[in-house]
Amino acid sequence: MGLLSKKDAKLITDPLADNNPITIQVLGICSALAITAELKASLVMGIAVMFVLGIGNVVISLMRNIIPSKIRIIVQLIVVAALVIIVDQVLKAFAYELSKTLSVFVGLIITNCIIMGRFEAFALANKPWRSFLDGIGNALGYALILLIVGFFRELLGSGTLFGIPVLGDPIEKTGVYSLGYENNGFMLMPPMALIIVGLIIWVQRSRNKALIED
Repeated sequence: MGLLSKKDAKLITDPLADNNPITIQVLGICSALAITAELKASLVMGIAVMFVLGIGNVVISLMRNIIPSKIRIIVQLIVVAALVIIVDQVLKAFAYELSKTLSVFVGLIITNCIIMGRFEAFALANKPWRSFLDGIGNALGYALILLIVGFFRELLGSGTLFGIPVLGDPIEKTGVYSLGYENNGFMLMPPMALIIVGLIIWVQRSRNKALIED
């Protein structure tokens, strides 16, 4: 028997496509617009949310039977705030320049609708292992969209991926720049992220008609 049952495996695979937190549940879009101009920032934000949501779901699940319902939101905020502080301090210690790029958006993980939504909808009603899988699955779905958006924005806006030139030298006019291509500065602006997310939503619903709302 495998480590994961089919039911448990769906907790990880469903958020990657047909129940994606950004494109289907329409949660956590703010960070998708704000920090995806660079692929590295997208990756780090995805990893940060994976840590916070995976561990946070487990903590809330372990405490679910002792948290008074009247203060559950406060308890959830304290848990996620503590985890975000850990992420912020680790970034400042080991990736200071990147932490400045992400700046306030790391702190805003505290108010990320995906995290609070999974605490409320899943962790408060399920055991720690399934809550952990749900957290990792939704964080992976979130990170996937950030990486897709970040890939196209950095590639077409800066001609780089993870800061490494891949289209040639725009000054010396090598690579695709020798053909007349110019970096599209609009790709680095937040509205372009919204357009790319919209295109992803369109592709998803074109492939799966069941996702189209009546």
